[in-house]
Amino acid sequence: IASSASSQSAVRTSNKHQQQPNRRKSDKRADMMLSRAGRRAFASDAPLLKTMLYDMHLEKGGKMVPFAGYELPVQYEGVGVLKEHMHCRAPGKASVFDVGHMGQIKWTGKDRAAFLEKCVVGDIAGLADGEGRLSLLTNAEGGILDDTVITNAGDYIYMVVNGACKVTDMAYMNEKLAENSGMDVQMNYFGDDATLVALQGDGAKTALHPLLPDGFDMERFAFMTGVDTTVGGYACRVTRCGYTGEDGFEIGVSNPADSVAVAELLFANPNVEPCGLGARDSLRLEAGLCLYGNDLDDTVTPIEGTLLWTIGPKGTRRRVEQGFPGAANCLTEAGAPKKFSRKRVGFMGHAKPARPGAAIFDAAGEKQVGVVTSGTVSPILGAPIAMGFVETALGKNDTELTVDIRGKKIPTKVAKMPFVEPNYWRVPE
Repeated sequence: IASSASSQSAVRTSNKHQQQPNRRKSDKRADMMLSRAGRRAFASDAPLLKTMLYDMHLEKGGKMVPFAGYELPVQYEGVGVLKEHMHCRAPGKASVFDVGHMGQIKWTGKDRAAFLEKCVVGDIAGLADGEGRLSLLTNAEGGILDDTVITNAGDYIYMVVNGACKVTDMAYMNEKLAENSGMDVQMNYFGDDATLVALQGDGAKTALHPLLPDGFDMERFAFMTGVDTTVGGYACRVTRCGYTGEDGFEIGVSNPADSVAVAELLFANPNVEPCGLGARDSLRLEAGLCLYGNDLDDTVTPIEGTLLWTIGPKGTRRRVEQGFPGAANCLTEAGAPKKFSRKRVGFMGHAKPARPGAAIFDAAGEKQVGVVTSGTVSPILGAPIAMGFVETALGKNDTELTVDIRGKKIPTKVAKMPFVEPNYWRVPE
């Protein structure tokens, strides 16, 4: 799930997008990062599920790996993580990601918005028709149980949760339903075979537009909005959002039997290529977006995760009224953020890639002050980037630190995120 929509710039840094560091090393690094995250967050003895596009992945040379309880492609034969990453960033190109492992939920009933505000931090009641936003499911201590995109779809609310969390998310929300049995609200899970396809990149709008109904106004279709429509004549839910820092769309196919047909229509465009989990991970990290299970978990509050903006700006209803689980641990009575000992930041300047779990030390290399939660080599920048937590007092940009990489203290600095300029769509004024 895209974890930051607060900075939406249409500036394209196409000259940077043409840089291509050594392919073999970058592929290995991104693949290593993904596999470690997968072992940590998604290990399970349960039989793996297959999305509706599984056979298509095999036909296209997908290297299948376990992820969030499903078999999904990490990369494609003859292409690899680096080329897949660079294709998604290239002007005029677009990439297709199978994100069918994620959970799609439909909320109905007149109290649906009020109920969800008892589960998540954001202003759901204030969403305009078609408007969506990132929000956070929190526990009684204010810890983040999951990040989720929630959209007002008119007569229902459309919610997308992370694949690795969807079972526990729904169990948690069922508990909340039981606690609030007097409310008129129903949760409808689309099922494990529901298809969700992400079309990402500068060329996404050009590839999708001809498949939408005649007269569809792509230029006025704003980022973080969604609509029930058709793609190539097939009923779909299309949301302009994503997890790469690029313009793009998430396409929920209403009938699972139509999934392959919709994907084939996208691939019929010569500028559209498949993209696996390895590149999805490096793309989201360049964009400064969190991976739940790595950068966020149930011990991290929205304040520590630098996600206060998901609750709302100072003085807004949710900051003042609060009412979400753990609000008292996150905000003062006046709605100001409480002080915490750590915060999520970016890192750059280390000469070697820092992996999740690497210890962060002060500039002298004497005292541990944090930990890396995500790290790779940025294909666009040709340099290592990382995300993690440090003591709050050391969280300002350009603060000098060191990171322990294979027993050596390597200098690094706190860096502004996103690392690569985002290209989210802005409706022309």
